[in-house]
Amino acid sequence: MILAGVEIPHDRGLLAHSDGDVLLHAVTDALLGALGLGDIGRWFPDTDARWKNAASTQFVEAVVLRMKEMGWCVGNVDVTVVCQTPRLAGHISAMQSSLARLLLASDQQVNIKATTTEGLGFTGRGEGIACHCVALLQRMAA
Repeated sequence: MILAGVEIPHDRGLLAHSDGDVLLHAVTDALLGALGLGDIGRWFPDTDARWKNAASTQFVEAVVLRMKEMGWCVGNVDVTVVCQTPRLAGHISAMQSSLARLLLASDQQVNIKATTTEGLGFTGRGEGIACHCVALLQRMAA
């Protein structure tokens, strides 16, 4: 399983058109939203063969490039991963560093946390993973 561009040992992966990195998909959507540019499906549709099995790092890199062209940079990003398994506590630091590199930000500007639903819902049954992200952008210094 890949989360934040980091391979997490687990007996299952995530089914998706790309590599299924739900964390990077949420970050991509949050950045696009903050920029007023729509959503990940508009920019990287699953109907486009170019994105079949693509690394989700490509999505973040493309949006970060567009963000810079528009004169913005990341102020901070806060991510919550909702899953019963795998346990992520031991991987958070590596995930945070990986995401910070992709965002051209410091580790201190990136926060990743994980929670469970105590067995409730599709995430609690282990049928999938949900991820929420909020991104604060700031104007780049002139």
